[in-house]
Amino acid sequence: MLADVIDLLACPHCESSLDLDDRVVMCDRGHSFDVARQGYVSLLAGGSTPFTGDTAEMIAARAEFLGAGHYDPIRRAVADACADTVSGPSARILEVGAGTGQYLASVLDAIPAARGIGLDVSKPAVRRIARSHPRAGAILADAWQRLPVRSGSLTHVLSVFAPRNAAESHRVLVPGGVLVVVTPGQEHLRELVSLPGMVSVDDRKTERLSSALSGRFDRAGRADVRYTAVLPRDALALVAGMGPSAHHLASDRRAQLLADLPDPFEVTVSVSVSVWKRDDTVSAHAPDEG
Repeated sequence: MLADVIDLLACPHCESSLDLDDRVVMCDRGHSFDVARQGYVSLLAGGSTPFTGDTAEMIAARAEFLGAGHYDPIRRAVADACADTVSGPSARILEVGAGTGQYLASVLDAIPAARGIGLDVSKPAVRRIARSHPRAGAILADAWQRLPVRSGSLTHVLSVFAPRNAAESHRVLVPGGVLVVVTPGQEHLRELVSLPGMVSVDDRKTERLSSALSGRFDRAGRADVRYTAVLPRDALALVAGMGPSAHHLASDRRAQLLADLPDPFEVTVSVSVSVWKRDDTVSAHAPDEG
């Protein structure tokens, strides 16, 4: 709920702290933001963004696929990475690009005293995040703008198949705070993404991740999660419809491709869950390199 995390948020216009009064979020300087009836609040700087995020269909597909347990080993690995790095009396966690909020919910279940913020630029996403867990607040915001979060207020930032704003993650974390990142491996869903028109994984993703985070974070650990998932036809349709391929292929074309596959169909799940510790020697306002 927003009330549980309002003390962690900041006004996107003036960076002042925020208060929640009934269904209005406001700052001391008079900026106010209405809470949507679904329970989330839009804290977009300037009130808009060029990004639209995932569609309602993509979010619904992801919720159903994750709800069926096909990625449970990944969810457990993310929850373990956070639980193993809790050093204080409570954890305060932000998931950027939180989608359905199911990964954040797994972390909150693993850390009973934790509070969480689920941030996404997609309205269908934040509507689901708002009801994903009783200790999670949902925020509509752009991960590439200044995050509407108070500096040095969080113990963890999560990025699960999502954008990583290194400078902002560094700013909002407490000294010694942790960034947990999930990235797909080269073999992730290889049997599926090899089909014509499907979007494959960037084979330099790990290299690019290290480059993006170096100078602000030091890698403190990594766990590789790899297994074979036996997916029925409906689950194949969900996984194809919840990721980047859904932006490039129409649903009828995806259905045609999947119709030629055996039912069920084996796919490789291969991801890395990496833990990055905040470099406290770097100024939170240091400019990005390059």
